[in-house]
Amino acid sequence: MKLTQAGERLLPYALEILDSMRKAESIVQEPEEISGKLHIGTCESYVTSILPSVIMEFSQQCPHVEISTCTALVPELLQMLRQNDIDILFFLDKKFYFSEWIKVLEQPEKIHFVASKDSPLAGKKQISVSRLLQEPLFLTEKGISYRYALEQSLAAKGYELHPVWEVGNTDVITRFLLKNKGISFLPEYVVEEHIKNGDLVILDTECEEITMWSQLVYHRNKYVTPQMKLFMEQMMRKMLYRFT
Repeated sequence: MKLTQAGERLLPYALEILDSMRKAESIVQEPEEISGKLHIGTCESYVTSILPSVIMEFSQQCPHVEISTCTALVPELLQMLRQNDIDILFFLDKKFYFSEWIKVLEQPEKIHFVASKDSPLAGKKQISVSRLLQEPLFLTEKGISYRYALEQSLAAKGYELHPVWEVGNTDVITRFLLKNKGISFLPEYVVEEHIKNGDLVILDTECEEITMWSQLVYHRNKYVTPQMKLFMEQMMRKMLYRFT
């Protein structure tokens, strides 16, 4: 469904009316009384790492809000945002902007080659690409932002990736690493607890450093519900806490 030209002209006024209604409701509404639905578009790695603690806190404050998350590749998620199929988009990619967005958060995320502490590569310095690729490689699916960046970086040096297994679930990949079955290339936030515990290690390689960006956005024409506002505030606190 698309707005007609008349609908496009009417939209700003309709949003003003909705915003006035929200402000009026907020005067008499306490946070715990917030109800309704919240649709979040995101990636698989966030669902298993960053989002659970935020959603748990949010649910305790707003037990009457129904939360749903949808995971997909970034181009699909962007289309869902445009079509109003999701309220908020929390994604990982290179930095980019669209005039139809409002971006409320942007944080850098380092991506590393990771292995078990018992890996033969653990502790070695400046591991060459050729040596890395001798190890069984477990990767996220093609099309994932950081995997594509890695492929481009290695292709420029004449190397090609041949993973043992491609799978979208980073939690599954982590399990294989913990059993010392091979190596992977993952965002630091996916494995940071295992790194702190000493079960996994970040490999020191000769590869160029790759950084992606955690980004939280919503559509400029979207009516910001109380649950959207509260969730975005909690997400911002969570992400800022990680970097302090």
